[in-house]
Amino acid sequence: MLALAVGLLAAVTACTGDAQPTATRSAAAGSPSPSPAPEVPAVTREEAAQEFADFTLTDDALRVRNDLQGRLTQALDITLGGQAQLTQAAYLSTGFAPRRYRWGPPTLYVPRFAPGERAPWFSALTMRDGLPTLLTFARTDRWRLSSAAELLPGQELPKIKLDADGYATSVPADDKTVTISPQFIGPVHASVAETGTAGVTAGLLGAGPYTTEVAEQIAGNRERAKNEGFSYDSIFSADNYPVYALRTGDGGALIQYSLSRTTSTTTKTAEDDYIPVPESARWAISTPVLRRTLKLTETHQYAAAVPPLTTPAAAPVIAHDGSLTRASGQ
Repeated sequence: MLALAVGLLAAVTACTGDAQPTATRSAAAGSPSPSPAPEVPAVTREEAAQEFADFTLTDDALRVRNDLQGRLTQALDITLGGQAQLTQAAYLSTGFAPRRYRWGPPTLYVPRFAPGERAPWFSALTMRDGLPTLLTFARTDRWRLSSAAELLPGQELPKIKLDADGYATSVPADDKTVTISPQFIGPVHASVAETGTAGVTAGLLGAGPYTTEVAEQIAGNRERAKNEGFSYDSIFSADNYPVYALRTGDGGALIQYSLSRTTSTTTKTAEDDYIPVPESARWAISTPVLRRTLKLTETHQYAAAVPPLTTPAAAPVIAHDGSLTRASGQ
């Protein structure tokens, strides 16, 4: 079933010095060739540690309530992907007084990218406000925070495979040695969150509050809205968010990814039916009710521990963070 589901998804979704005398055969045999110097990785563990320290100091300084113009612009300049959307909402929804974090020292997971790698990244497990949080930083023109997800209660980070120098190994997007290739993790999660145990992806991700329980919630809300004269739907999408994957000690992968969720409610009848605006969206919509439509967009970031294909099993979602990032209606 695992192989069938993944297959179906794939189908629909792809300096020279002076010359020296020639050594005699016996001399050559007795003089071992020197070992080549190891290449310096595209990003070193020391660079990653410095970047983590720089980010946390800058992020905290920007979150202090003050009259500094352009704080949000500067905050967005140190974030990427889903983190940019979450950061913008954190500022706008709090009157530019976003929550400040207390950071602990990081445990770094730095893939050994070859020199010249154009898009290096690294992850860090740290305590954020006393909660273990997995961060991922990516470098484009500069380093930016791309993902942040808190480990869920009872979950632990799987053991990450490290080499003799302490560097991790990244997993290619199309890797076929794991039950869900990194390039498919977003669509698989979106499908499970919408269809639960009824879809083709059933059994690929573990049941829980961010997968099958979401599907049950959507089905219940859709039925309730229908009975009250509304239409309701909630759709998940992987969009073009980046995906990051680290090889785990058992041959599997720790995959970090993001999804957007768009929930739409529309009145079927006319003038006397109103759609209540949830408190979480009042920062974006000033009125308590709307007459025609309500559209809510959330951004979610996850980490899943995907087993190797040699021991297939449902992949548990082990970390999550997310919030409402946009709201509109009329």
